[in-house]
Amino acid sequence: MKSQKINMDLKIINNIKALAIDMIDAAGSGHPGIVLGAAPMMYTLYAKHLMINSKDDKWLNRDRFIMSAGHGSALLYSTLFALGYDLSLDDLRNFRRKGFKTPGHPELNVTPGVDFTTGPLGQGFASAVGFAMAEKFLASKYNNNKKTLFNYNTYVLCSDGDLMEGVSSEAASLAGHLKLGNLIVLYDSNNVSLDGQTKLSFTEDVLKKYDAMGWQTLQVKNGDSVNEIDKAIIKAKKDVLRPTIIEIKTIIGKDSFHQNTSEVHGKPLSKDDILQLKEKLDVRGVPFTFSNEASEAFKQKVIERVNPIYTEWKDNFTKISEDIQKEIIELSSGKVNITLNLSKIYNEFSLEVKEPMREINSDVMNTIGGLVSNFWGGTADLSSSTKTFLEEKGVFSSENRSGRNIYFGVREHAMGAILNGIAASGMRVFGSTFLAFSDYLRPALRIAAISNLPVTYIFTHDSINIGSDGPTHQPIEQLESLRSIPNFAVYRPADTKEIVGSWESIFKSTGPNALIISRNEVSNLINTSINDVNKGAYIVRKEKSRLMGIIISTGSEVELALNVAEELYKNGLDLRIVSMPCQDKFSEQPKAYQEDILPYKAVKIVVEPSSSNGLYKYATCSECVFGLEQFGVSGNSQEVLEEYNFTVTKLKNRIEKLFR
Repeated sequence: MKSQKINMDLKIINNIKALAIDMIDAAGSGHPGIVLGAAPMMYTLYAKHLMINSKDDKWLNRDRFIMSAGHGSALLYSTLFALGYDLSLDDLRNFRRKGFKTPGHPELNVTPGVDFTTGPLGQGFASAVGFAMAEKFLASKYNNNKKTLFNYNTYVLCSDGDLMEGVSSEAASLAGHLKLGNLIVLYDSNNVSLDGQTKLSFTEDVLKKYDAMGWQTLQVKNGDSVNEIDKAIIKAKKDVLRPTIIEIKTIIGKDSFHQNTSEVHGKPLSKDDILQLKEKLDVRGVPFTFSNEASEAFKQKVIERVNPIYTEWKDNFTKISEDIQKEIIELSSGKVNITLNLSKIYNEFSLEVKEPMREINSDVMNTIGGLVSNFWGGTADLSSSTKTFLEEKGVFSSENRSGRNIYFGVREHAMGAILNGIAASGMRVFGSTFLAFSDYLRPALRIAAISNLPVTYIFTHDSINIGSDGPTHQPIEQLESLRSIPNFAVYRPADTKEIVGSWESIFKSTGPNALIISRNEVSNLINTSINDVNKGAYIVRKEKSRLMGIIISTGSEVELALNVAEELYKNGLDLRIVSMPCQDKFSEQPKAYQEDILPYKAVKIVVEPSSSNGLYKYATCSECVFGLEQFGVSGNSQEVLEEYNFTVTKLKNRIEKLFR
């Protein structure tokens, strides 16, 4: 019986390999090396450990699997197909083709059974930390002595390349600190990367490094041994106080002509190589065939192991209150559209006091924290500066899994990736740092936009007016850079009402957003509007008799524009002022509304102390853009604003010249 069992294990593994190789061959691109080297660990994980249900791939208590080595997507798709997920042979034949469920790298909400979008190395690894944190948070919220609704693990398959990327080390450090024993990483250790042997650039002792970061470290010396891999995963699951990394020694491209070389990493095998490989694997030579016996055996292994647990979970679920059921179903479905009604709350507040915008935003966020129980997040060691701490909501830690404030430490990139994992678990999350440091988390932010994840980034210290911190902290190009990202809305509010309006608009969206907040004090302006923020741009000063021009501005410069307009009116220039808190929302408005706010024939001037490149589309001429084309200087706020002509007097004089 034992010999027969091993033979079936091998038969399933070999069929997974062959099908994935056929996909890569048909596409003319892909990565056969990881397919041939890592298939045994993939099979072992799915057959013996993952708690999944191919007929309910959104089951909320399923184990999560993150293919951080996203170039191994063909291996993942082949495995999912064999297990009966909603993938057809036609999908596999059209690997990396438009309109099919098998894109070149795994993508969330594209392929059934895929839990996260990966491809850029390190991102999946780091986001898996967020998935593990989310499980701990949900367990603390919904589990009790009578029922367990959340106890899933998060598994990762990563490569040498994932571990070379700095973001993985940032995230691993935090995972060890937080004692995330529900996180298990399978490290495909084959000593080869795209440029050659890893000894060219990567010679650190990975396991010693991870041990130092508080991880359990294990090693499997024979990556073909299902038994050894199985034993390692069993041991990993027993340590509930430490995340685990299992180094599994494999041979990249095993059994191909180019095994153990970089040649097999990133390009398809030759026809001759495929032919001899299939002979070694003892599978049919006909492309896109998978043994029915092997597939059924694979499915049955998972069904027999998981079904009793799945049935018990469903039974427990029916016994909880309807309100809690609704909450959990919303998490499972990814529903994140929440109505805040902040405008009703803040219309009752006095808006006469001049306050720093980061303090105002803190008040609004704390109001949201009281309204939305799954709203949580943190900062990259800057909560005292960005003011994004949720008061009386506790700190997420190894001792307190229900805390809603996360101390990420000075790990901006990991913060962004971890937030993606939490958001992909169905929750509303935020992260904050200075606007000038937004570049640190750019790759993770891009994944959020691609995956349409509801992450909100609060970037403070938004202008040269922070003064004495100097040019390293004074953002110039960041606003344009963020606005250029598809499916990513950027809000730069002018006062309390626009902050409230920004948050209301953010919570109506299902994707990522950035909120750009000034450190400085601002006045609450008479004609700003909570509701009009959702339109992206609107009039805050209407011309008094005859429209002679329009000043478009954002953030704290809206007040500057209003003051300039009043001075210019004394000299006979009647200007409209338009606040544009969100370019993306304005672009979504009907053409009639856009024309009403910014008439085509009107002279349009843009005022914003940031890179000018993205502002020209609104201006009548290049001279009508008052932005910045150089870095800032050290000095106090007034000195810097004077240096770059962002004062009432200097801006007034410059605009007057346009009308002479």
